[in-house]
Amino acid sequence: MKRHNALKVVLCTLAVFLLLTWILPTAYFQTSYVTQGRIQMGLFDIVNYPMTALQYFGYVPVYVLIVGGFYGVLNCISAYRILLDKLANKFKSHSMIAISIIMILFAVITSICGLNYGLLLFFPFVISLVFLMGYDKIVAIFTTVGSVCVGLMGTTLAYNNTGVLASVLSLDVYDGIVTKIIILVLGLILLIFNTMMYIKKMPKKSSDNELLNYVPEQVKAKDSKNVKVWPLVLVLDVLLLIMILAFISWSGVFKLDIFDTATSAVTGFKIGGFTLFGKLLGTVNSFGNWSLTELNLCILMATILLALIYKIKFNDLLQKFIKGGKEALQPAVILLLIYTGLVIVTYHPFQLVIYKSIIELTKGFNAFTASLVAMLASIFNADPMYTFNSAVPYLVSIVKDKNVYTIIWVIFQSIYGFVMLLAPTSVVLMATLAYLNVSFKEWFKNIWKLALEILVILLILFTILVLI
Repeated sequence: MKRHNALKVVLCTLAVFLLLTWILPTAYFQTSYVTQGRIQMGLFDIVNYPMTALQYFGYVPVYVLIVGGFYGVLNCISAYRILLDKLANKFKSHSMIAISIIMILFAVITSICGLNYGLLLFFPFVISLVFLMGYDKIVAIFTTVGSVCVGLMGTTLAYNNTGVLASVLSLDVYDGIVTKIIILVLGLILLIFNTMMYIKKMPKKSSDNELLNYVPEQVKAKDSKNVKVWPLVLVLDVLLLIMILAFISWSGVFKLDIFDTATSAVTGFKIGGFTLFGKLLGTVNSFGNWSLTELNLCILMATILLALIYKIKFNDLLQKFIKGGKEALQPAVILLLIYTGLVIVTYHPFQLVIYKSIIELTKGFNAFTASLVAMLASIFNADPMYTFNSAVPYLVSIVKDKNVYTIIWVIFQSIYGFVMLLAPTSVVLMATLAYLNVSFKEWFKNIWKLALEILVILLILFTILVLI
């Protein structure tokens, strides 16, 4: 069934990974290249590895479930539908401009803050808005997944996504910043242009039944008069602001310790010799060092606050939150399986054997072979840190010219974002496809032109960087 297409694609991908553990020998790089022979994956590993993935990466599926619960509650708040209707009616005459602004906003936030997973919180909101403006699921995916992936391609100051590259290559986050901005701008131009081209030939707008699945029930005009929308807008705005402030690398990029100092001052403040706030807050990271775990608490607090403002009874709150979580269950399971694939390629490191063979096709550094290695590493490893760690240290050991280290950084970062547009191991893509019940084949059919254009542009840029 189409409903489970994303799940089937991910399971097939895991089957390929399993098969490769039987075919390819393994190797790792630690100051030198070391071969290990074959380390095959067994039957019991099929059961054990998802548990390992849950242990190390479970915070991502849990985040998706909590986001689902949040929207389960939000959908029963009439102010939410009124807000969507107001925005849709306001943007309808300039809908493409509105979509372009959303794309730019998502891409820039991802580029600066690294909120490629965190922005999943606003995906259902944007998707509902896109539907109400008369567009279909493909436009919704272009707007959400497309913009986040372009932001990943043109990552600038998001130290949480590039810290590994900075460490391995001994570079500063500002190295190659102009090239990264160029990639970000060109990626957005191509994304917006291709979205406009798709809209021109788009089938008839989504049916009412489809809208009912992703948009809360419409509020009658007489019932909407006394509903206050501004508290909801304020809560959503504060959530977004907290996310941005919490994920900007203040100390790593800007060398500012203001939030570290403020957090220490609050947690260490004593009343009668007792650190009251420190005990109440528990283990808390300062802004700039947050993860999805801290965001989970913010979303839960926002859910409770909205329930109090809009007078939702406790039993109804629980019921709606659980219902929303259930609807997010399939995307959450898919993400757990994607991270299971990451466990497979980590515990059975066959990928370096492939990368070594590709790199040795040419003498010295070659932008095209490096790009191919970056593509494969991005497919095998869902997480950017693992992607870069799997190949860059070995590549650096081969490349003696430190002048090309910046090029290596740009290649791996931009190719990773590009691959996340169409890889079956892309967290944001597969979660969104599962949520919208869009088949991987249908998405690929609509994205391949944009993907090809981006790839050509990137390869041209890499060639120019090598020549200069």
